[in-house]
Order: sequence, then structure tokens, then C-alpha cells
Amino acid sequence: MPAPDAGLRGAGLDRWRREDSERFEFGERRFDPASGRIELEFRLDGIELVERFRLPVAEGSSCCPEAVDAALDLLHWTAGISYWKAGCPTSIGFARRVPDAWQARWLDRLYREGLAEFAWRNGLEPVAADWPADGTGNAAVSCGLPRRSLVPMGGGKDSLVALERLRRAGEAPDTVQVGQAALIRRVAEAAGTRHLVVERQVDGNLAELNRRGAWNGHVPITAINASALILLALVHGYDRVVFANERSADEATLHDERGRPVNHQFSKSLIFEAMLAEWVARCITPDLAVFSILRRDRELAVCREFAGLERYHGVFSSCNRNFHLDGARTVRWCGRCPKCHFVFLAMAPFLSPAKLEAIFGANLLDDRDQLDGFRELLAIDGAKPFECVGEAGEARAALAALAVDPRWRACRVVTALSPLLERVDVPDLQSLCRPGRAHHIPDALIAHA
Repeated sequence: MPAPDAGLRGAGLDRWRREDSERFEFGERRFDPASGRIELEFRLDGIELVERFRLPVAEGSSCCPEAVDAALDLLHWTAGISYWKAGCPTSIGFARRVPDAWQARWLDRLYREGLAEFAWRNGLEPVAADWPADGTGNAAVSCGLPRRSLVPMGGGKDSLVALERLRRAGEAPDTVQVGQAALIRRVAEAAGTRHLVVERQVDGNLAELNRRGAWNGHVPITAINASALILLALVHGYDRVVFANERSADEATLHDERGRPVNHQFSKSLIFEAMLAEWVARCITPDLAVFSILRRDRELAVCREFAGLERYHGVFSSCNRNFHLDGARTVRWCGRCPKCHFVFLAMAPFLSPAKLEAIFGANLLDDRDQLDGFRELLAIDGAKPFECVGEAGEARAALAALAVDPRWRACRVVTALSPLLERVDVPDLQSLCRPGRAHHIPDALIAHA
């Protein structure tokens, strides 16, 4: 893809202050099927910004242009959240199609709930904008997509369990990643799939705005990636985009002082999955299903299943330090972050210390320096880490199981933290591994989900 833009474009940069931000506009967008290139233009208080994607080039489009055009709307409006948050202006404008009333309400909810963590960390009220709603909207069209599944690959245990469930159902799904992370490519090679890569380039000038004091923080990245993959599915001909988001993603990370949920994983939740499915069916095409095949399961159930997929134990990683925009910052596992702590703790009831040491390079539960990190997962004070980790009850149940497991009970972290469980509710581990009821999994796949 082209090198990032050099220097900020547009008027008013020298005078720009986040407190004075007034106007955000969605500009033009372009998609060239011959090259797969996508350009999405935005303007923040006159400052021009462009986000770029590049899809793998399709041998031949199997979809009508109306659906592709509608999917570009979704991607453009969803990706804008990264740039709008720099100033959080209330006024929003559009150079092209304007959302209809239903779409405006949908976007308002995504921006408010998807940025709830961002707002909480920055001491802001839940962010809101004045979305115009005078458009006519899109009518979904039939596309006649072929019966094929696409699995977003993140390099971790979840997408591998999803992939193997589809294989057990008799499918031969392809995998895809958004971004250029080398680790995900290596995991896909181990999986033996046809693997696609969607390149993404955030405007480099966003970092310059951040240096100048822009509001900054977590965005609902899964919503952005899902929007890009919907477009890819249309262009390449898939009738299912099968995610690997667990039931655990529905639990709020914390509740603010007014009791409102703040969920780091909002765009992985069942709520957002339903929102996205409704947008696709209403505005793009009824022929494309977007859902998670792990939706009925908590993290513990996925870890139990993944413990038996030994072919992947030497290549997978859930540590997010592998997936920064500027490249990996660790070699598979940093061993210090909440993701490393939770995956180690949740897999421990189903694997021996020797097997987990072979995966992580160390026994994290026997390292007293890791006490604080594991304690945070228990949410003794009611708050979990702001990360994609499982429920606090799952962490407590796993620790309780380890406290009576002769393989693990003498580990330093286990012995030090187990007494804390007397102060909190500790669910039964086996009950947490049973599937739930709420999901959007097609009937044909339920037996394998």
C-alpha cells in the first residue's frame, strides 16, 4: 500500500484544540475492484484524513454492485469512529449518502457504547453526536452468494476452535486476517487453510493529532474489521462470515458511578452481533450471515476444547503485543499482560504445568511477581482489566479448581490468591463449561457448536 501521508492536510491545524472541535465530515470513498484498494476520506474541523484498506483481488465478483456500495457505507461510517473520537464534535456531515433514521440510531449506539471505555478513561460523559437522519437508506438486495464460510483469524485459540468446529461440520472454510501480523499468517499455515489478508492503513496523521492533544483511547476494532470482512465476503463470494467471539464477551468490564456498563468487548458481544446482523439483512443483503460459532460458550469451554487441539499449541498466541499497528512487540507471549494471565489460568485446569510451560516458556502461576496481574482477573473490587479476557467468575472457578489439583495447588500464585475466593462468589467450573442458549448460529451448525 502507499506510504502514509506526510504532513497534515487541511486548514486550521495550528489552531486546532480538541476542546474546540465542532465538525466531523464523512467525505468521499473509493473502491477499485481491479486492485482491491479502498480509500475512505474524513474531515475533522477542516483537517483531511484518509483510511485505506486493500482487499485481495477477486478472480471475479459474485455480487451485485448495489450490495457492495451499501457495504462501503457501513465500512466508511464505522471506520470513522477512530477519527471522530479525536475531538468528539457534536456536528456530523456527509459528502455522499446520508444515513436514514434507523441507521443514524444504529451508528449513535455503536459510537456511544463502542467508545464507553474511551469515555470512562478520559473522564467524559458517554460520547454522543448529532447524527443527521434525512437519508433514504438502502434496500437490501439478493446476491445469490455461494455456500462458503470465511473465518476471521486472530492467531489465538478462539478462531482455531471455530475453524475446527466448521471442519467437523463437513466444511472447508477459508481464513482471513485484517492487518499484516506475521503470527496470524503462521497460524493459518499450521491450520492448512486458504488464507486471505486484508491490509489496513490508518492515516498516519491521526498520531500527529494525538501528539497535539486529541482525545485518544480504545475503539471497537472488531466492528471495523467486521465491516471490512462483510465487503470482502460480497466481493469474493462467501455467504457466511463466522466469528469466534465467546459468551464471555457480554460481561461488562466495570460499571461506572451511575451503574452504566462499560464493556471493553462491546463489539464482540451478542448485542453488537445482533446489531450487525440486522444491518446486513436490512441494508445490504439477506443472503449473508454474520455470526459467532462460539457464542454459546464461555472462555473456559473454549479452553477445554482447545486443550485437545495439540497441533496448534506450538504456534498460537492470544497476547495482543503481537498485533500492534507498528509491528509485534513480543515473541508469541509476553507473559505479563492480562491476556497472557487469563489464557494461562483458564487453560491450566485442562493441561499439566509441563504442557503450559512448553506453550508460554514459563509457569506464570509459580511466579510471585505475577500476583497482581492474576488478582485483577478475579475482580475482587468489581472491575476486570480492560482487555479481551473472560468473566471474573471464570477466573475464580479456574483458581478454585487449581487449588485442589495436585498438579497446581503448590504454585505460588495459587496458594497466595486462593484465600481471596472466600470473599466472593465462586461458580462451579463444570457449570461454566455448559453452552448457553442465546446465539445466532444457523440450525445446520448447532450440532457442532
